[in-house]
Amino acid sequence: MFETTYSIGEGPATRVSLSLPEGTAEAIRARVGKREFSAFIAAAVERELRGQVLDEYLADYESRNGPVSEQARQQARQVFDEVFAEEDQWLAAS
Repeated sequence: MFETTYSIGEGPATRVSLSLPEGTAEAIRARVGKREFSAFIAAAVERELRGQVLDEYLADYESRNGPVSEQARQQARQVFDEVFAEEDQWLAAS
């Protein structure tokens, strides 16, 4: 029998205990409602994890190849903008 591994954002839901400052919890409830609280936390944690993975990759890349050029940064920014626009990720924030 083998153990399944999941990537960030994949797999069945699992219960965890989480402690937050009351003000933070109230702000989340006010923004998304009680029923969407867990989904909001999951999305926030996934964004943070993905950001950390990207930061680690970039640090590793730069340690092996030197700093990323401004042109490459602009190209990466354009790719990310296009991907997020396609997924409607940022339309609500506009």
